Amino acid sequence: MNTALTATYALTVLLLIATPGPVVALIVNTAAASGSRKAMFTAVGTNWASLVLIGAAAWVILTSAAIDKAWLSGMSLLGCLFIGYIAVGTLRECLQAPAAQDVEQAPKAGRGGLWQGFMVGISNPKDIIFFIAFFPQFIQITESFGKSMVVLSLLWVAIDFAVLSLYIFAIGKIASHRSNRMISLASGVALLLIAVGGLAYNIKELAG
Repeated sequence: MNTALTATYALTVLLLIATPGPVVALIVNTAAASGSRKAMFTAVGTNWASLVLIGAAAWVILTSAAIDKAWLSGMSLLGCLFIGYIAVGTLRECLQAPAAQDVEQAPKAGRGGLWQGFMVGISNPKDIIFFIAFFPQFIQITESFGKSMVVLSLLWVAIDFAVLSLYIFAIGKIASHRSNRMISLASGVALLLIAVGGLAYNIKELAG
C-alpha cells in the first residue's frame, strides 16, 4: 500500500468534510432543531450518497469515460437549487417561530433525516467535483483496483462519521431553545449563501 498517498487522501477527505458546506450546515441544523438521533440518521443519508458518488467515480475510471464539463456544471446547478430550497424552508421556519420563546419545544420531526441527508449529499457540488475530478487520483494506493476502492471507501466512511459525529456532539453540548434557534438561522443562511454562490459560479461556467 502507498502509505504517503493514503495519508494524503485521508487528510484531503478530513479537510473536505470538516470545512463548512451544505452537509455540515444540514447536520448542524438538524441537530439543533430535531436532536442528535435525527442528525445521526441524516449523517447516514449523506454517507450513503457519498458511496453512490464513489460508485460513479469507479465507473468513470473503469470505462475511461470522459466527463463533459457542461454536464458536471449542470449537475452542480441542480444541487445548488435543491440546497437553496432547503435553506429557504429552514429560514422561513425559524423566522415564523416566536423570537422570544423561552420554553422548550419538542423537536420538529420534519427536518433532516435519512432521505434529506441523501439528497443533500448526492447534490452537494463540493462532493460531486471531488469524486468525479479528484477521487481517481488516489486509486493507485494499492496494486489492485478493487482493494483500492474498498480502502478509499472505508476511509471516507470512517472520517465522515467521525467528523459529523463531533459536530452533532458539539451542538448537543450547547443545546437550548434560544441557542438552537440561532444555530438554525445561521445554518440556514450558510446553506443559502452556498446555494447562491454555487448558482452564480455554475451559470457562469455554463454560459462561458
